[in-house]
Amino acid sequence: MAMIDWLILIVYLVASLVLGLWLAGRNRNQADYFVAGRRLKGWLAGASMAATTFSVDTPLYVAGLVGVRGLAGNWEWWSFGVAHVAMAVVFAPLWRRSGVLTDAAFTELRYGGPSAAWLRGIKAFLFALPINCIGIGYAFLAMAKVSEALGLATTPAARLQLLSIVGVLVLVYTAAGGLWAVVVTDMLQLVLALAGAVAVAVYAVNAAGGMDALLAGVRELNRPELLSLVPWQQEGGRLSWIEGAGISVPTFTAYIALQWWSFRRSDGGGEFIQRLLATRDERQARIASWVFLAVNYLLRSWPWILVALVAVVLLPASTDWEQSYPLLAVKLLSLIGMLGKTSCYPLPVPCLLGPMVLSSSTRLSESV
Repeated sequence: MAMIDWLILIVYLVASLVLGLWLAGRNRNQADYFVAGRRLKGWLAGASMAATTFSVDTPLYVAGLVGVRGLAGNWEWWSFGVAHVAMAVVFAPLWRRSGVLTDAAFTELRYGGPSAAWLRGIKAFLFALPINCIGIGYAFLAMAKVSEALGLATTPAARLQLLSIVGVLVLVYTAAGGLWAVVVTDMLQLVLALAGAVAVAVYAVNAAGGMDALLAGVRELNRPELLSLVPWQQEGGRLSWIEGAGISVPTFTAYIALQWWSFRRSDGGGEFIQRLLATRDERQARIASWVFLAVNYLLRSWPWILVALVAVVLLPASTDWEQSYPLLAVKLLSLIGMLGKTSCYPLPVPCLLGPMVLSSSTRLSESV
């Protein structure tokens, strides 16, 4: 990496830390710390909710799904949209109406008595340590892949050092600043991450010769699942299941009829609930949920899908499809810099490391 890349990385991390510490001055009591004084507007809370699901592993996950199972493979997570609609319509105003500081506190409110206090403590422990440690683990694995692709850390020792630095910085501003620090930095990092995703998608499509050439190249691969929104196709007036999608009839039925409501976060989940509790009123809680739905399902994933399709066309079949996203991002945006547009050369660093910081911030804010 060039010196300018390191400079941008350092400035980016330090700016996030300083902003978080500055926002810590807003905290005067527990309500300020845990629910931002219940002063969040719906659009800001919704953007923060979208940011919590936009971690560094997410574009890699989507790229891997598309590369292996095609567009239809995304039903593995698209099915949760039903639960999130239910959250917007039903649960969001109810969570705001509860008036608690955390979802763990709601457990004690719901059941009451000494046994409820024990249940609250056990739930807080399980979600803060074992479950969040697993989440931090897979996010850090994705960070390691991205840092390797960027050339930030090419050895295991260097990757461990880099991830430790990121983790400590995020821990400091998250623990010191409370929800205000997390929400505001979420918003800024979401904008940066979305800008990076769109930039990578635009240059990836151009590298494939444009949208028409990309679609033609995908069709030449004779993999119908790549462009199919559903795991079936119509042939000769009959529906046939697409084997390449890797989704059987029972599996798809389970996605649509079972998975979305049986998931432990079907009521919103800890990080979403915290933002809903922090909104000004029930109306703002609903707005936050709809903003999240729009960003999460209608906006953010499609640039990743375009890059994944370009990777399938341009890269060899033996490629690790999860690794294809950072590889293309670095290759394409760095190539632009070498062609003379030097302002674009550093783009891979903040655009890919923005989600990296989001990964750590989200998981650590759930633990604090």
